[in-house]
Amino acid sequence: MTAIPAPTPPDWPGQRLGLPETGPRSVARLGRRVGALAIDWGIAVALSAAFFAYDSLVTLLLFVGLQVLFTIVINASIGHAVLGMRVVPMAGGLLGVWRPVVRALLIAVVIPTLLFDENQRGLHDRVAGTILLRR
Repeated sequence: MTAIPAPTPPDWPGQRLGLPETGPRSVARLGRRVGALAIDWGIAVALSAAFFAYDSLVTLLLFVGLQVLFTIVINASIGHAVLGMRVVPMAGGLLGVWRPVVRALLIAVVIPTLLFDENQRGLHDRVAGTILLRR
């Protein structure tokens, strides 16, 4: 009887998807993702504080709304764009509207963003069928 070797983990996120290790089209790493999230949340907080007395529900709704709007229009949130990232569908083609909506709602729940695979795709990206790549 021959032993079946255990699958070897990929050397870098996106390797099994045929993506480069670094540079354009490589998977965006955790540091960039957290930075983009901080930028996006900061914008939502600033708008909420300026116009809505920093209401927590309004802050969350602004965050989700900005995520959806900018991801539909430019394939990236403001933070993603500033840090050189973009959201693309795994199957190719256009993002459409439903992917950014589902993705943003799951980001707002927080937990799905903390559960990610070997390609650094969070559960929110897996459900939406997207991946966050560098520009």
